[in-house]
Amino acid sequence: MTIHQLLLCLSLSMVCISSKPTEKKDRVHHDAQLSDKVHDDAQNFDYDHDAFLGADEAKTFDQLTPEESKERLGMIVDKIDTDKDGFVTEGELKAWIKKAQKKYVYDSVERQWQEFDMNQDGFISWDEYRNVTYGTYLDDPDPDDGFNYKQMMVRDERRFKMADKDGDLTATKEEFTAFLHPEEYDYMKDIVVQETMEDIDKNGDGFIDLEEYIGDMYSHDGDTDEPEWVKTEREQFVEFRDKNRDGKMDKEETKDWILPSDYDHAEAEARHLVYESDQNKDGKLTKEEIVDKYDLFVGSQATDFGEALVRHDEF
Repeated sequence: MTIHQLLLCLSLSMVCISSKPTEKKDRVHHDAQLSDKVHDDAQNFDYDHDAFLGADEAKTFDQLTPEESKERLGMIVDKIDTDKDGFVTEGELKAWIKKAQKKYVYDSVERQWQEFDMNQDGFISWDEYRNVTYGTYLDDPDPDDGFNYKQMMVRDERRFKMADKDGDLTATKEEFTAFLHPEEYDYMKDIVVQETMEDIDKNGDGFIDLEEYIGDMYSHDGDTDEPEWVKTEREQFVEFRDKNRDGKMDKEETKDWILPSDYDHAEAEARHLVYESDQNKDGKLTKEEIVDKYDLFVGSQATDFGEALVRHDEF
């Protein structure tokens, strides 16, 4: 991705697409499934492997011997145990699963990192980002593409400061990830809502009314008859989006719409893995408990599932 492409995707809209008149623009951020496999431990542990490692990484473990799988799993456990107390809690496991599921996000940031870390100090300052992204555009008061780069820069700076937890205007890799992918971080949710509202709120009154809501996802473009899905969206706005029935969505109503409280798949899977592996039932896992149940967490080419089920049922 070029700098210009990144600039447009990052600054113009949280959903960087140009919709056709009859295409529905989806601004809702759902919690994705952990795997496309069926979660049935009576058949296999493929779902758990995908959930714990991510689907791509899970495939690599299938080529390992049990000994190699256990060794690599042990090293992973050391990473999961972030407070280094010798135990893996449900919370730490949940955080790991979420990170494994978002590997594509981290890979994307990794690819872009070198472009912005100009002095190679392991951080990206706001000045570095601004100069790389906007330097050439700010010199042109009337760019041919019609974009207001100064306005876009102000918006980016606001988001950068929100992602920058310690306020030093310098981003660590994690903070830069939050800047580029704010929808993935709880502490960035307010900026996601704010930017979405600014995109849709054409009259600038701080709310999203019905016509602004429909106009964001559908353009009549000379058509007199609306598609059925547009009529359904009008009903959705009245019945579910506008909770207080005042004819418009405020910040909280918009948040409920674009960031719904979905079922937390990572939390459920973390609870499941702890329950199945916690031999002494103290509510947390040692490395030994996890490695002993390695077949649940990771695969290997020599895993005998029938034998694994016997050990699985012992607990």
